[in-house]
Amino acid sequence: MTTDTQLIGDAAWRQRERARQRREWAVQGTLVVLFVLLAAGFAVNVAHNLEARHIRSGFGFLADRAGFDIGEALIEFSSADSYLRAFATGMLNTLRVAAAGILAATVLGVVVGLMRLSRHPLIAFLGSAHVEIYRNIPLIIQLLAIYLVVTELLPDATAAIHLGDWLLLSKSGLQIAVPAQGLLALGLAAVAAVVVGGLARHCLLARITSLGANGLGLIAGLGAGLLAWLATGLLLGWSHPHLEGFSIEGGAALTPEFLALWLGLTLFTSAAIAEIVRAGVAAVPRGQWDASLALGMSRGQAVSTIIFPQALRLAIPPLASQFMNLTKNSSLAVIIGYPDLVSIGNTSINQNGQALEVILITMAVYLTLNLAISAVMNTINARVTSAPR
Repeated sequence: MTTDTQLIGDAAWRQRERARQRREWAVQGTLVVLFVLLAAGFAVNVAHNLEARHIRSGFGFLADRAGFDIGEALIEFSSADSYLRAFATGMLNTLRVAAAGILAATVLGVVVGLMRLSRHPLIAFLGSAHVEIYRNIPLIIQLLAIYLVVTELLPDATAAIHLGDWLLLSKSGLQIAVPAQGLLALGLAAVAAVVVGGLARHCLLARITSLGANGLGLIAGLGAGLLAWLATGLLLGWSHPHLEGFSIEGGAALTPEFLALWLGLTLFTSAAIAEIVRAGVAAVPRGQWDASLALGMSRGQAVSTIIFPQALRLAIPPLASQFMNLTKNSSLAVIIGYPDLVSIGNTSINQNGQALEVILITMAVYLTLNLAISAVMNTINARVTSAPR
């Protein structure tokens, strides 16, 4: 009797569950159809209005000749190239400054965040001053101020601030010496960093140092990459910056626009990252500090091996938001003349008048970049949170 009742109850529950699922699918299907109809209606209405005003529409213009030059590009570009190549050049410039900004802001933010936790009053004050100054001044004002310093207060190229023939700083930007075979040097540095870093993570030293396997692997990889880069320059020669007439030639150059944007994004974002790091460390229970010190660890060892790994569990999600904000904030490059995606988009609109298509392309690129950053950070967060405590 009990078995029959249970079977009847299970059958009724399954029937109700199937009915609930059918209702959910019906609601979701209805919403999808409504969204598609709304989007189609919007597209038809926009196309009709553009046609009525005799405005060209569609993305066929991407194959047309751009007709303008780009002052700073990672790939070769001339006015005879297509709009598609122009947008690719702008996207690479955006990626370049975003990647450099994320790296520099993370390093500076971690340092400043730990400074704020220092027991030394001067160090703590300097960390707090950094956060309060750069966090409370609008980014656009910081960019304009830094650009003014670079372009107005620095000396001309003929009287550049120099460190021998290795580094020159002037209104023309920053020029530094690099290996003559730059691509080869970067490739060897990347291979050395990956190989040595992976080996260091599994060596015996990783288990007996306070850095741990990941920390030792990172430091060893970076050191090996730097040594490989320097060795390439020593063996195959260096390209040194030097003055030719009124301009500086040779080496690798960072333009004033790139410098201003990079520094502005780094300083502004590092203030927020510093607060994230400080909050993450402060959220670790006090007992963890006491236990570390009771085991004979120094304060530095406690932070690197016990406190900071636990703080990462709390810090990574908001760090992802800051990285995405930095990428979006790079669009302010247009105010100082750095040829990023938005700047090239504005020039394209002035050339062909197809504002809607250019805006859609720009939105799609930034959406893709931020989704990629989110996916990477989610993967890192999953690894960190799944690691044994």
